Amino acid sequence: MKRRQLTLYMLLAPYLVGTLVLVIIPAAISVGLAFTNYDALTPPTWNGLGNFKFIFTYSAFLYAARNTFGFIIVAVPLRVLTMLALALLLSRPRRGVRLYRAAIYLPTVIPDIAYALMWTWIFNPLYGPINVILVALGLPAPAWVVDRNTTFWILLIMSLFQIGEGFVVLLAGLRDIPEEYYLAAEVDGGSRWQIFRHVTLPLLRPWLVLLTFRDIVVGAQNIFSPAFIMMGGSRLYSTWFLPQMLYEEAFGRFRFGVAAAAMVVWLLTAGVLLLLAYRFMRGWGYADEL
Repeated sequence: MKRRQLTLYMLLAPYLVGTLVLVIIPAAISVGLAFTNYDALTPPTWNGLGNFKFIFTYSAFLYAARNTFGFIIVAVPLRVLTMLALALLLSRPRRGVRLYRAAIYLPTVIPDIAYALMWTWIFNPLYGPINVILVALGLPAPAWVVDRNTTFWILLIMSLFQIGEGFVVLLAGLRDIPEEYYLAAEVDGGSRWQIFRHVTLPLLRPWLVLLTFRDIVVGAQNIFSPAFIMMGGSRLYSTWFLPQMLYEEAFGRFRFGVAAAAMVVWLLTAGVLLLLAYRFMRGWGYADEL
């Protein structure tokens, strides 16, 4: 048994070391910088809570925080529900199902820059295919990318297509459910909705909780590339997110202390969202927690 545990720890060691070096240590340094004035040219000087007082009166931070929070609140439930719906639809063997699964996963492996450029072309107000189709149907063609009232929704639509990882996870979760459970529910006269509600959904809850937590944590940073490339880093109120604000403050204005303070505030906000999601889902989703 000890040898088995040692083997498991050795297999886990590279991941733990990588997490320590690439995540924990940089995060700890950033938390320290949040209380200093630092421009990467001179040594940091202690500033106490000065950076935090500044960002809460800084319009760039307030708009970025509002948009990021709103995006997470809207995008995470929609993404998880889309993953679940597609996994349920394509979980059974049928003609062409492998092709459909590959098509769903494909956008996930496209580089972020290429993915953003592709959607920039799709929603181009002059020659993009969306507006070409709308004009052919006699419908109004919005000025998608250049209209600040529609850019937020473009980014939301883009995020709904990059769900391949969660889709695969839920497919694996569905395959892990014994077929006998469904047969027993059918024998007891359960309808499709009752079987889904009382068999499928409870057994998928751990996976759904995992994907929800993951999207809350990485959702904000994943929006950086498409928003930055499509909008050119401009401060359009509807497309100005925290990752862009952090990038500009740190590498555009060399105010690393301000950027670190904004990052700390977002980490605390994300922690609150995770806690709320944990309470809403009543734990990690395992049967012994109910």
